[in-house]
Amino acid sequence: MLRRALFASVTMSLASLPAASVAYDVKPKAAESAFAAKMRPDILGISTDSTAESALAIFESAFKGRVDTKTDIQPQKFGINAVSYIAALTFDYPSAPKQTGEVLSSSFSSPASANRAYFITRNLTFARDQQPSRIEMIKQVMDKYGAPTIVGDQHLHYIYRTGRIVSVGAKYKGATTLGAIDRPLDPRAAIKLNGPNGQGSCVAVVKRLQTKERTLDAMLDEAKGANCDGALSVQLTPGIAPDRVGNAQFTLLDFKRIVSAAAIDGDALAAEKSERNPTPQGNVPKL
Repeated sequence: MLRRALFASVTMSLASLPAASVAYDVKPKAAESAFAAKMRPDILGISTDSTAESALAIFESAFKGRVDTKTDIQPQKFGINAVSYIAALTFDYPSAPKQTGEVLSSSFSSPASANRAYFITRNLTFARDQQPSRIEMIKQVMDKYGAPTIVGDQHLHYIYRTGRIVSVGAKYKGATTLGAIDRPLDPRAAIKLNGPNGQGSCVAVVKRLQTKERTLDAMLDEAKGANCDGALSVQLTPGIAPDRVGNAQFTLLDFKRIVSAAAIDGDALAAEKSERNPTPQGNVPKL
């Protein structure tokens, strides 16, 4: 398959480099993550523990047989030695009157930080005659991810700190979640997501990052300012009737990984530069 061949060619380009040029790829350092082993959310099987290679296999399996799918596999080069790796994947199956559309996308850190995902999103645009019921969609979301932190503005928000979902005291079950999803976020609950040192709510950070370029550099400042370690946002937009879902968008962000991976990448680049241009070690002459 062409997509698999492209990934293989990227891998082969790493193997063909001299040993000195791949020194920083051979021993990658895994970046820290917001999510613990027992509390690691995923979107279609892709989590922030997924590498570009393992994610690509899931992408290909999920879109197998969809001949209209547009694929975007973005190779990047890291460091002075230009080590190749996959930085982002996007598969786009267009919607049509009788066809539910789907866009699946993920961004990955460099080889220095183990090429792991830090941003994953899935967007489903349901055909008019295929729109699921809202209550059933909410049930499936909560069966998979648990009770959300806060609900409102057509979203279920899951905010993570220290490997756990944050609670703001609200008790969400099927009926209460359905009743809350179309109302504005409860301000008494929302204010509890703000940090004592002025850090803003992660709900707002996710909203801003959904419109930004999905690179570590572009997301770093927002990730540093977020009052949480990670977030999962599920938006359910009404369809042909209020009790139907016309569009569902899932967004998973690992802020802790963004900050950690950026630091690891910076250190690796500095070490590579230092090795390539070592500081002269001359002896002090006798005076």
